[in-house]
Amino acid sequence: MYMAKEDKIRSSFANKTWQEIKVKDSWQIFKIMSEFVDGFEKLAKIGPCVSIFGSARTKSEHKYYEMTVEISRLLANKGYGVISGGGPGIMEAANKGAYEAGGKSVGLNIELPFEQFHNKYIDRDKLLEFNYFFVRKVMFMKYSQGYIVMPGGFGTMDELFESITLIQTGKIARFPIVLVGIEYWKGLFDWIENTMLGNAYISEEDLKLYRLVDTAEEAVEHIFRFYDKYLLKPNF
Repeated sequence: MYMAKEDKIRSSFANKTWQEIKVKDSWQIFKIMSEFVDGFEKLAKIGPCVSIFGSARTKSEHKYYEMTVEISRLLANKGYGVISGGGPGIMEAANKGAYEAGGKSVGLNIELPFEQFHNKYIDRDKLLEFNYFFVRKVMFMKYSQGYIVMPGGFGTMDELFESITLIQTGKIARFPIVLVGIEYWKGLFDWIENTMLGNAYISEEDLKLYRLVDTAEEAVEHIFRFYDKYLLKPNF
């Protein structure tokens, strides 16, 4: 494994002609376009969905796995589809709850050299494979009416702060963001409030862009209440 990484680093620094670089970049544009087109065509037909983010490493016996299954089941019972990253762990739990409840179960799988493989609870016609993280994130943001974030690692943080930033800057509409597991998230959001807000890097209003909860019922209730309060319907 170490030698494979070393070889990959060396190959990335290998001398290439300007022509080789231009040709490779040009073909990459078409690959990126094809992922966007495929994603737009499939996801536009699915209907209102909630994205659930979280760690691929969470085991099936873990309380957050079981909680995610329950969250997805409750969403599906209310008519929402569930979008996950398509892999194992929390992603699998998200798809499992929706699938077993008879709801729409969507998986946006990313091709990685390790760890990621799509789970068996995704509807066969709702599985998309991506090579580019940024294309995949566009699909999460464009086709979700809310975001539920379970404990996770760097990838989960990336998805969380992407959604907060897009809403904060007005690039997408104001959708509910719910973080589940106060014991996990408290330290991070205490720092955000004390350090980021304390140094005026964010505003008081930004703290209202998300909600921390501890149960499956609280998580979905915040999504449902958001649409009831603003008399809005999911935008499909």
